[in-house]
Amino acid sequence: MLTYEPGDSLAHGLDPRAKLAVQFGVAIAVFAYPTLRGFAVGGTVALAALAAGRLSPVRVLRAYRVVFLFLAVGPLVGGLALGDPWFRPAGAADSLRSVARVVPVVFVSAVYVRTTPVRETRAAIQRLLPGRVGRLFGVGVGLVFRFFPVVLGDLRAVRTAVRARGGEQRGLRDRVRRILARGLQRSLLRADRLTLALRARCFAWNPTLPALRFRRRDYLVAGLGAALACSPLLALVPGRFIPVG
Repeated sequence: MLTYEPGDSLAHGLDPRAKLAVQFGVAIAVFAYPTLRGFAVGGTVALAALAAGRLSPVRVLRAYRVVFLFLAVGPLVGGLALGDPWFRPAGAADSLRSVARVVPVVFVSAVYVRTTPVRETRAAIQRLLPGRVGRLFGVGVGLVFRFFPVVLGDLRAVRTAVRARGGEQRGLRDRVRRILARGLQRSLLRADRLTLALRARCFAWNPTLPALRFRRRDYLVAGLGAALACSPLLALVPGRFIPVG
């Protein structure tokens, strides 16, 4: 799984609020326009984001291979039928259009995770959502970003240990049960340690967060995100009807 890595790329220097705006805009645009033009726009923005973050698409595919494998099964399942003909290309095509919407969003999100420190993400959320709600969301996102990769690492370590002890000779159900049970045990222990560490460090709901400042390029990127987010409104303009959905 991808995590933040320091760097000097263009995406590293952008304000996190501008990057969040692009993510939000891409998600709205690709889901509002499930057409070739919509996919082309989403794909172009995703490739530009990968270039700005100096992130290889192969690395993203490898890091989120489980997600992409799950998406790849969708068209096959969507085309299956319980009668003659057993496979319907129209259903598979509809499912493929739905699945394809997710791909640009995953790529743009991967660039964000790769180029944005957790503290800056929390600062951006708390500035966009002031008050207790923003602090709650900021703390939650920060804990997820830090805790989830550790949990995945524990599951990989447990799986390696099971294989080293001849686990491949056991049945699939037994292996899954052992990995999940041991992984859940480790996760609960880590949660207890995290609670103790937060208390020991006098955890604060309103800590001193890094200063965020919009620059000219941040306004341009945020403007792109706003344009993508507002693009479905073109369907409401008289004489410019664009089919949505």
